[in-house]
Amino acid sequence: MNIIICGAGRVGFTIAKQLSEQGHSITVIDQSSEDIQKIDDTLDVKAIVGKATYPSILEKANASETDMIIAVTRNDEINMLICQIAYTAFKIPKKIARIRSQNYLDLKFKKLYNKDNLPIDVIISPELEIAKSIQRKLEAPGALDSVPFANNRIRLLEILINENCNLINIKLNELTKKHPNLDANIIGIIRGDKFLIPKKNDDVQKDDKIYVIINSSQMSQTLEAFGHNEKVSKKILIVGGGNIGFNLAKNLEVSLDAARVKIVEKDKDRSEFLANELNNTIIINGDGLDEEVLIEANLEEAETVLALTNDDEDNLMVSVLVEKFAKDDKKIDDKRTMALINKSNYSLLQNSLKIDDLIDPRMNTVSSILKHIHKGTIETAYTILNGEYEVIEAEIIETSELINKELKNSNLPEEIRIGAVLRDDKVVIPRSNFVFQKDDRVVFLAKKDSISVVENIFRISSI
Repeated sequence: MNIIICGAGRVGFTIAKQLSEQGHSITVIDQSSEDIQKIDDTLDVKAIVGKATYPSILEKANASETDMIIAVTRNDEINMLICQIAYTAFKIPKKIARIRSQNYLDLKFKKLYNKDNLPIDVIISPELEIAKSIQRKLEAPGALDSVPFANNRIRLLEILINENCNLINIKLNELTKKHPNLDANIIGIIRGDKFLIPKKNDDVQKDDKIYVIINSSQMSQTLEAFGHNEKVSKKILIVGGGNIGFNLAKNLEVSLDAARVKIVEKDKDRSEFLANELNNTIIINGDGLDEEVLIEANLEEAETVLALTNDDEDNLMVSVLVEKFAKDDKKIDDKRTMALINKSNYSLLQNSLKIDDLIDPRMNTVSSILKHIHKGTIETAYTILNGEYEVIEAEIIETSELINKELKNSNLPEEIRIGAVLRDDKVVIPRSNFVFQKDDRVVFLAKKDSISVVENIFRISSI
């Protein structure tokens, strides 16, 4: 595909890198000569310095021959205008825009976004996506992440293997015998700095990070099998009442009605807004780094603390204060801490500061965009290791070469691992003699180099 990316910041750079490595023809446009030079020096893409709102610049990028345009500049209005010009002047078929302002995202204005008004096909809101991601993690205590597939009938769990796991050093083909009623399939393992697609004679080791596809109805049983008995948090403290904190609290009021949520927000006007918009969330106006404010917020009793301010250093400091307020090591271990971090090098501090999870807005946005890149029946995609691998959901249509083939005879590349299949509303973990059928919804792992093969296998023809 020919794809234009407008915006060469961290998100634009990462998307350009992923898509060019998947074999797409990429052009990146940005006003910053410095950012464009970095892309030109690093990636195998065409890089243009200029305003993407200028038709002449889009023309230079060969917009008339482009299949898709992705607008991820730092300005919502510019991203919207880029899509308008891309459609009006060049009839680019698919237009994706990153939009952050909540005013533009209000559901009562959704009619704005169509061919007669603002021709944007897909809107990506980083704050909404991050709020949903955190919500999923809170609903699956013990998992580093929990991602729904196939109408939430299938889930991908990311689990850290610790000393509580009784399955350490047991070969994968023995796990089924130990848990015969569990619909679960380990599709990937991060061990040290390597990613492994496990074979049946491989085992799970302490400190592994595993990716397991499961039947969603068996989430708690699966986590327990891998040594995680954590309970869903009922006392949640959010430091930072920006768009992420606000949307998270709003979601939790609906999904976890037993939870007691508090938000500490420094800005007085924002605090009043939060108090007016949220029904069951307690708002505390004050500095989240002020110990007296944290005492008022009852930090010591909080089961999960989320540092979601716009300042990386403040978020790291909140995590330090969580440790300070804990009376002993058990209190620290019982608390779950998450911190929003924009600078990737801060990930080196995660273990020393005892932060359970660092939230990377860039990869949340990239993952949200990538799932709209794939053609046709590929509906959901979740990226692993900065996009080196993707977990994908796709539907088998009548022209797919997989129909009526056994899994063992499907000639799938080694870099593709089938995780689970939803057939007639039933979750199936496929064995070697499993036969694919039309309308099966398949959830699988694929290495980025295999994406074009995946699109071929599923006989996909449209964007």
